[in-house]
Amino acid sequence: MPKKPEEWLEIASPSQKQKGIFKLFLGYAPGVGKTYSMLSEAIRRRSRGEDVVIGLIETHGRKGIAELATQLEVVPRKQIEYKGTIFEEMDVDAILERRPDVVLVDELAHTNIPGSKRRKRYEDVQELLAAKIDVLSTLNIQHIESVAPIVRSITGITVRETVPDWMPLTANETVMVDVTPEALQNRMKRGDVYSTEKVEQSLKNFFRRGNLIALRELALRQVAEQVDRSLESYMDAQDIRKNWAVRERIAVCVSASPSAQYLIARGARMARRMDAELYVIHVERDFGLKEANPSALAANLRFAESLGAQVVKLRGKSVADTAAEFVRSKHITQVIFGRAPVHDWRKYLYLSAVHRFLRESPAVDVHIVTQESDT
Repeated sequence: MPKKPEEWLEIASPSQKQKGIFKLFLGYAPGVGKTYSMLSEAIRRRSRGEDVVIGLIETHGRKGIAELATQLEVVPRKQIEYKGTIFEEMDVDAILERRPDVVLVDELAHTNIPGSKRRKRYEDVQELLAAKIDVLSTLNIQHIESVAPIVRSITGITVRETVPDWMPLTANETVMVDVTPEALQNRMKRGDVYSTEKVEQSLKNFFRRGNLIALRELALRQVAEQVDRSLESYMDAQDIRKNWAVRERIAVCVSASPSAQYLIARGARMARRMDAELYVIHVERDFGLKEANPSALAANLRFAESLGAQVVKLRGKSVADTAAEFVRSKHITQVIFGRAPVHDWRKYLYLSAVHRFLRESPAVDVHIVTQESDT
């Protein structure tokens, strides 16, 4: 029975020594140097005594890649007949029989020829990892399933071969192979990426500078998210309770007050300036008065979503304690509270709640923003 995605995600844990180690070379477009970087690492590993073989490499006629590939042992491909034509695919059974320490598998999103044991190449990679063989592989950002529609809207090109979003997350290590769009276009013009007759057309279509800038940002964000996820997992595993402010995260605490929209807008502006994640949270107490105006609260939360915030509804005995726990769990770095200009008993309740939050929360910057009174 094939493994579920969540089972394959467990492979990414460093403690899972019974599985092969998966290293992914991610790029934003053909020609950035993914395969070259993968081959270079494989040659270094072989020089250190590791048993390294090529399961499948696509040179696409690129001389530099072909020259590097000659320095490594190649497991012959398997020939498969389909509709009267002979095709070649990676021979997984031959690799398993050979049992190297490390195998190179290019173009992770490739769809295998009908008649192959598995439909997709990433499924072949899973099989190799399960056999305790380390895998080096390559992938372009546009081949991640959820990214493909975005790439189509940017470039007008439909990406037909994709991997599910969870597959790149199983990588123990992800390397962003990066060059500037200008450098990539120069490679194109020199004929280092495609044959000469394809260069001019490619530069006018997929390889337009605007396209490359957008694709590069998508790839950088993908790697940043994976690094961020790894950091959170490490902090949870090590029970690190203080915040490591390597990335700004802003939380705005709101109620049903119409003036809360001012706080949300303030938080959104701060988040844009710092390129930070923005959360808008509302805490409903388990015991206490319900919000007097639920429609106003709903309007506030819709406004937050329209500004790109992640809206979170929480329940707890104490607003301060519940907010503090959220700040800790999400590694929030800045919190925004509102303060209406009141001077009666409500002022002391407000100050008491803020003091309790500061006592219970990890180290975090707190912004007290004065609002206009709703009355």
